[in-house]
Amino acid sequence: MPKYLIEVEDMTVAYEKKPVLWDIDLKIPKGVLMAIVGPNGAGKSTLIKAMLDLVKPISGKVLFNGADYHSQRRYIGYVPQRESVDWDFPTSVFDVVLMGTYGQIGWIKRPGRKEKEKALDAIKKVGMEEFIDRQISQLSGGQQQRVFLARALVQDADIYFMDEPLQGVDARTEKAIIRILQKLRTNGKTVVVVHHDLQTVQEYFDWVTLLNTKIIKYGRVEEVFNEDNLKITYGKIV
Repeated sequence: MPKYLIEVEDMTVAYEKKPVLWDIDLKIPKGVLMAIVGPNGAGKSTLIKAMLDLVKPISGKVLFNGADYHSQRRYIGYVPQRESVDWDFPTSVFDVVLMGTYGQIGWIKRPGRKEKEKALDAIKKVGMEEFIDRQISQLSGGQQQRVFLARALVQDADIYFMDEPLQGVDARTEKAIIRILQKLRTNGKTVVVVHHDLQTVQEYFDWVTLLNTKIIKYGRVEEVFNEDNLKITYGKIV
C-alpha cells in the first residue's frame, strides 16, 4: 500500500517547446483538502490537466494509489473551469448530473433507477433541486458551478480535482461549495483545488501547494503557507 495516494515524479510540461511546468515532484496523502495556488501563468490548471492525462507531459509520471491514471480513472472526478464548458449545449441540469454516472455504467448502457436516484441526491446536496429541469444555459455562473459539482459528486470518486470551482460565484455559493468539499475530506476523500484567493486558504484548506512553474513548497497549510514562501512564489510581498 503506497504511503501517498497521489505521486507526481519529475514531470515537465511544455507548450511549443516552452516549459510551463518544470521538474514537478508532488506527493499527496489520502483524505486532504489541498489548494494549488500561485500567480497567473504559474501552470496551476496545466498541473491538474497533466495529472489527468488531458495534457501530455514531455517527461515524468503520475501514480494514483500506485497505478497509472487509466487504470484508476473510475475513482477520479474532475470539475473543469466553467469557462471551458459549452453552456449553450441544449441539456437540462438533471441530464448533466446524470452524465456523471456514465463512468460506472459505460456510455452504451442506459442509466436506470439507481443512477437517477444518485443524480437526484447529488442535485439536492448542492441545493439545485428547484432547477432540475432548467436548461444549463439559463443558469447563473454560481448555479452552473453547483451543477458541475453535483456531476462530480454522483461519480462517488475517491479523488476529486477541481479547477477554480469558486471563481465568479457569490459568497453564499462559495460557502456552500466549501462545506461540500470539507465534508468529502471528512469522509476520507482527497480533494485537489486550483484556488486564487490567498485570503481564504487558511480557512478552507488543510494542505497547500505553492506553484510558479516549479513547486515552491507543498504540505500542511500551517507549515507551508507563510510570508517567506509566498514572496518566493509571487516574487513580491503579498
